[in-house]
Amino acid sequence: MEPSWWLPLLGFALVTCGTPGPNNMLLTSAGANLGVRRSLPMLFAVVGGLNLLILAAAMGLGVLFSQWPLMHLLLKGGGSLYLLWLAWKLAWAAPPDGASASRLPNWYQAALLQLLNPKGWLMALSAIGSFTLAGQGYWASALGVQGVFFAMGILTGGVWLLFGASVGRWLGSPRAWQRFNFAMAGLTAACVLMLWW
Repeated sequence: MEPSWWLPLLGFALVTCGTPGPNNMLLTSAGANLGVRRSLPMLFAVVGGLNLLILAAAMGLGVLFSQWPLMHLLLKGGGSLYLLWLAWKLAWAAPPDGASASRLPNWYQAALLQLLNPKGWLMALSAIGSFTLAGQGYWASALGVQGVFFAMGILTGGVWLLFGASVGRWLGSPRAWQRFNFAMAGLTAACVLMLWW
């Protein structure tokens, strides 16, 4: 696998993992409310869930979406409802005081988001379809795709956690926290629109 293979893959992973979306809104909110250390399980759940999607795509699961379009529609509908539920949880999270952790989405809810996230599936299918090699190099290139997405997911997700933790230090009043949580919830809910365009 030449640099001409690695460099476009790194760019694709950076853009798809690093740009705003439901995962990064959750990580920002977790960083602000819980701090970086307590948010690490959510970061690993997001990145691990995405890598499971990439593995499923490499094993041919994407064929099901092309053969049964209704499956894709159901995924979008279920994913939309789940995102709205997560947005509701974010909106009503209390300011950090120990009790707020139970009101935020937790790591396993973040992992479940990956299975219901059509953007995640599209990213996984695009990565496998675009960057795997034919023939004997298929599985080596598929594992390369997974490795790059794992590393880039940890890197970019960590940046969003740090950003959230930085914002959290500036929020000094319950009213400021409420506004921040409403903003994160609104951005998460707005991701539903991206699923249908």
